[in-house]
Amino acid sequence: MELAHEGSNVDGEIEERERLNLGEPSFREPHGYRHHFPGMVRKKAYIFDGCGKYYIKEWNLTEGIGNEFSWYHVELPKGSQKLAQSAQYLIDVLCPPLKLQDILSLVSNGPFCGYVDGALVFRVNSPGPASSNFTFRIAARITDNSVITVSLGRVPRLGFSPIGQSLLSEIPSVENHRGEPKEGSGIVIREHVLEFLLTMNHSEEADNPVPKSLSNLVVHIVDTHVDHLQDVVTKLEIELDSVELELDKGGFALKKQMLEERRFPKMHLNLQRLLQVISYGEQVFPRVKERCSSKHWFSSDDINALEELTGRLRRLKENVGFITNRVTAIQAGLDSWQAEQINRKLYYLSFLSIALLPLSIITGVFGMNVGGVPWTLQEEPKDGFRNVVFLCVAMLVLVLLCFLCPAAYSRIAAWQRRRAMRRSWSLNRKSFLKRSVGVQVQGRGGYLRL
Repeated sequence: MELAHEGSNVDGEIEERERLNLGEPSFREPHGYRHHFPGMVRKKAYIFDGCGKYYIKEWNLTEGIGNEFSWYHVELPKGSQKLAQSAQYLIDVLCPPLKLQDILSLVSNGPFCGYVDGALVFRVNSPGPASSNFTFRIAARITDNSVITVSLGRVPRLGFSPIGQSLLSEIPSVENHRGEPKEGSGIVIREHVLEFLLTMNHSEEADNPVPKSLSNLVVHIVDTHVDHLQDVVTKLEIELDSVELELDKGGFALKKQMLEERRFPKMHLNLQRLLQVISYGEQVFPRVKERCSSKHWFSSDDINALEELTGRLRRLKENVGFITNRVTAIQAGLDSWQAEQINRKLYYLSFLSIALLPLSIITGVFGMNVGGVPWTLQEEPKDGFRNVVFLCVAMLVLVLLCFLCPAAYSRIAAWQRRRAMRRSWSLNRKSFLKRSVGVQVQGRGGYLRL
C-alpha cells in the first residue's frame, strides 16, 4: 500500500510538471498573499455612498454595489528608483485582481487613453528622474463602480479629510510695531505662511466637495492634477521674480555664482519637462472626455468641466512659454555680462602689451650683437648696426604694405564700380531723353503708333 501511495504521488508530480510545461493552470490552492515591499508606498481607500458621504475602507480592491463606488489610490515614493521598481511596487499592492497588462498601462511613461481588459485607463506620466520636482505621473483605471489611481509623490488636495476649521475661513490680522496682535482682531498670519498660501491654487483637503457620482470623482482627479501643475508654475514665477530682484541689487559675486551654478539652464530644462507633461494632458484629457461621454454614469456637467480643465491647460502652457522667454532673456543678459567682463580683461592685457612693446623693441635693438653677421662690415661696427636697423625698417614697411594693400585695393575697386555705375546712368539718361523727344515729335502728327 505504501508503494502504491508513493507511486501515485510520483505520477501526480509528473502530471503537474507536464501541466506547467504546457501552460495549463494549476489546480492547487493559492498560498496566502504577502507583501514583499511593506511600507514602500502609501495607500488610501475610500467608498462613497452616492449621496455626498464617504467612508475610509480596507484595502481589498473590491468594487461598489449599486450607487456606491470605491476609490483606491497608490502614492509611489519620489526617490531614485527605476521604472521597473515602481512596477514591482504596484504589482505588490494591486495584484491580484489586476493583471500585468493593467500594471504596465498604469506605470509606463508617456500619454495614453484607452481600454485595457474592459476598463478605461488613462495616464499622464512624464519621463524623467522620479526624484525631480518636475516629473509628474498620474494614472487612473476606471470601471463602472471603482477607480484605481497611481501618482508619483503627493498630489495636493487629492484625498479627503474630515471637515474641520480651515485657515482660509479665518479673518486675518497683522501685528503692530511691537509684534503683538491688535485687540479684537482675527488670527495673525505670519509672512512665511502667506508665502506658502500664495503658491497654492486650491483650497485644503477639508474643503473638497465629496463626489456624488463616479464622474465627479474623475473630474476631481483631473482637477487636482491641473491644480498641482498650476502650483508649480506659480512657485516658478515667484522664484523668478526674486531672482530678478537679486540680480538688480547684486553685483559681481552674485552673477558669477549664478553662472557657475548653471541656475538658469537647469530652470530651462525643468520648464521643458513641465511643458511636456502639460502637452500630455492636452492630448489625453480630450480623449478621456470623448470616451466618458458615452458612459451612462458620466453627466453632461462633468463633460463641460473636463473641457474647462483642458482650456486651463492651454492657458497654463502659454504662461509657461512666457516664463521660458523670461528665463532665456535673463540668461542672455548674464552671457552678455560675462562676455563684457572677458572683453574688459582682454582690453587690460592689450593695454599692458602696448605699454611694454616699445620697451621690448628698444631692448631688442640695443641688445643686438652684429658681430659675425653678413653685410654688417665688421671693420666698422657703426655701419653694421645701421645696416641692420635699415633692414628692420624695410621689413616693417613691407608688413605694413601687406596690411594696407587689401584696403587700398578695395577702395580702388569701389571707386571703379561707382564710376561704371555713373557712366551707365548717364548713358541710360541720354537714351531716355532721345526716346522722349522722338515720342513728342511723333505725337504732333497725330496718334502714336503702337
